[in-house]
Amino acid sequence: MSSTGGSVGSRVAEHLSMLAAAVDGLLDADLAELSDTDLVEVMRGMEQSLRRAEAASHRLVVESVERSVPASLGYTSPKKLLIDVLRISGADASARVTAARELGVWHTLAGEPMPPVLPETAAAQADGDIGTDHVRAIAKVMRKIPHAVDNDAVADAEAVLATLARSGTPEDVEQAGHRLLAYLNPDGNLGDDRDRKRRRGISISRQDTELMSRISGELDPVARAMLDPILAKWARPGMNNPDDPDSPAGDGEDPSIDRDLLAAAAARDTRTAAQRNHDAFSAVFRALLESGVLGRHRGLPATVIVTMTLEQLEQAVGGLATTATGGVLPIADALALAEEAHPVLALFDHAGRPLHLGRRRRLANADQRLALIAADGGCTRPGCSAPASLCAVHHVTDWHKGGHTDIEGLALVCDACHAQVNDGPAGWATRSAPRHSAYAGRTEWIPPPHIDPTRRPRINHRHHPGELIEDARRQLTHSPPAGAADLAAPGWAGRAAGPRRGADWGGGG
Repeated sequence: MSSTGGSVGSRVAEHLSMLAAAVDGLLDADLAELSDTDLVEVMRGMEQSLRRAEAASHRLVVESVERSVPASLGYTSPKKLLIDVLRISGADASARVTAARELGVWHTLAGEPMPPVLPETAAAQADGDIGTDHVRAIAKVMRKIPHAVDNDAVADAEAVLATLARSGTPEDVEQAGHRLLAYLNPDGNLGDDRDRKRRRGISISRQDTELMSRISGELDPVARAMLDPILAKWARPGMNNPDDPDSPAGDGEDPSIDRDLLAAAAARDTRTAAQRNHDAFSAVFRALLESGVLGRHRGLPATVIVTMTLEQLEQAVGGLATTATGGVLPIADALALAEEAHPVLALFDHAGRPLHLGRRRRLANADQRLALIAADGGCTRPGCSAPASLCAVHHVTDWHKGGHTDIEGLALVCDACHAQVNDGPAGWATRSAPRHSAYAGRTEWIPPPHIDPTRRPRINHRHHPGELIEDARRQLTHSPPAGAADLAAPGWAGRAAGPRRGADWGGGG
C-alpha cells in the first residue's frame, strides 16, 4: 500500500495486515481439537466479523465515489471500477454499490456527514448482527412503502425490521415485511404516479441450460392498456400457433383471414393462455422486424443476425448458432428463422480470424461488421459481456496513428469500454496478438497499472467459451486430478466447446 496517506495510511495498512494474519491463522488452525460448542462459537464469531467487514467495504465504496476515483481512472460508474479492480461479477458489483448507497455515511459538499438512508439497518450490520441477505430483505420492503406514508412511519418501519433482523432470519424479515406493508397501506390506495414510475420495468434473464429466458417485471397502467388489445388480437385461440401449420399468422382481426380456418384452428388449439401470449409476442417481434420500421442499427439493418459454421449449415442438424445480441439457439430453429434471410459467407484463416477485407475510409462497412460479428461475437475487452449488437467497430491501432480500416486491424468494442481506450495513466491500450501467440490476430487489451502493475496483455474469452474449455482440458490432460478422467478424455471438449472461434456463415431472419 502507498504511504501517501501518512500515519493514517500506515494504520490502515497495519489493519489489513492483521486481518490477513488472522485469516491465515484460522486457515492453519486445527479445528479437530475444538469441542462442538467451541466450533459453533467460532462459526458464529466468524460470521459476525464477516458482516462487520461488509460495513467496512461500504465505507471504501463511499470514499471512492466521493473522491471521484472511478471517473479519474476512466470508468463511467463505480460498478465498472469494482468489476475490474476486484474481479467480481456485475451483479455483485451492483449489489455492493446499492448497499453502500443505502447503508453508507455520505457527506455534503461542505463535508458534513449525512445519516444512512437505512440508519438502523446500517447500525445492525456494523454490529455484525445482520448480513447481506438481511439487508436485501429490509431494503426490498422499504422500497415498496408508498410515498404517501409519512416520514416518521417510514423510519419506524425501518427500525422495526432492523430490530427483527438482529434476532431473526432474512425470511422472517420478508414475512414480517408483508404484514408491515399491509398495515401501512391497508386499503391499497396510497400508491401514486411516483410509486408506479419507480416500480415499472421489465427484466429478461440470461438464457438457462435449456436456452430459455425468464421475463419478469411490472407494467405501468399505460403500457398495460396498450398491451391488452394487442394480445386480444394476436394471442386469441388458433392464432400464431407454431405447432399448427394451418394456424393463421398475424392479427386475428385481419379481414383477409378465413374465419372458418381460424375457428378450426381454435378448436385444435391446446395451448395455455401463457403459451398463446408467448407465441403472440414472437409473432409481433417477427412482424416488426420484417416491416423495416426499425431502420438500421450501427450500420446494419435492425434484424436478427445468426452466425453458424458452414458445416452446421450443410448438415442442418445438431449444435447451436449464435446471434449478434449474444443469444444462442438450436441450428434447426436458426435455419427456420433464416428461411428468407440474406446469407453472407465469411472466411477465416487457421487462427480463426477473418481473411483480409479492407477499405481506405475510416468507417468500417457492413461486410466488415458482419465478419467481426462472426469472429469476435461481442466486445473484445476482457471480462465484458456486451454482445455485438451493442458494439462499435474499433481500430486496434488508432486511425489517427496510422491504423487502417482493414479487417485484421478492427475489433468490436462497446461504447463504455471504447471510452477507456486512451493514452492517459488510467487508459487501456489495444493491439493485435502476435503470430506466435496462442490466439494470433485476436485483440489484446493492455490494462492500466492500477489494474495490473505488470500490464500483461489480456484477451476476452467471454464470447468464446470453447477456448476456456479447451484450455481446461489440456491442463487436465497433463495433470488430471482424481475424478477428472472423463473431462480430460479426447473429444469431450470438442463436443462441449463447439467451434473455437468465429463461425463461417451469418444470416438474419
